[in-house]
Amino acid sequence: MKLDGINVGFAMTGSYCTFSSVIPQIENLVKAGAVVYPIMSENASKTDTRFGKAEDFKNRIEKITGKAVISTIFAAEPIGPKNILDIMIIAPCTGNTISKLANGITDTAVTMAAKANLRNENPLVIAVSTNDGLGASAKNIGLLLNFKNVYFVPFTQDDPEKKHNSLVAKMELIIPTLELASEGKQLQPVLYR
Repeated sequence: MKLDGINVGFAMTGSYCTFSSVIPQIENLVKAGAVVYPIMSENASKTDTRFGKAEDFKNRIEKITGKAVISTIFAAEPIGPKNILDIMIIAPCTGNTISKLANGITDTAVTMAAKANLRNENPLVIAVSTNDGLGASAKNIGLLLNFKNVYFVPFTQDDPEKKHNSLVAKMELIIPTLELASEGKQLQPVLYR
């Protein structure tokens, strides 16, 4: 399925080190003709880090998409009743957000948008980025792999020598994953080498 004219919710959580590889994928989606609705967790939208200033990231994303970033539960809530999105991706998706999704916790703009999107039986794609993916977050990733309408961008260990439990999605596979997820299929292999 082509992404031209498809309404894509693109949510970002606080794995700040991956923002530089994720934002170009938003640009690629817009170039492919997708209508991108940017969503950021409250922390991602407000926290300055050594990787950059939150306001700079927000401004860049808003310039790319032409839409204001949704960063509150209140602003994300209408996604469900208005069925705004055709598909949603969370990239990067932290272990914290993965655990909330796996356990039905809705306390951020991102988890509210994801809940609203799944309520409408639309695909939710997760691009994992967590230092404990093979540790405390492993059970939650396992749970989500079995959820209806949930798909994963293929992921790998990002530094097996120094960060034994760390997982990160292959962000360059976001578009192919979205295309297949929109057809109800998981891009394979999920575990990328």
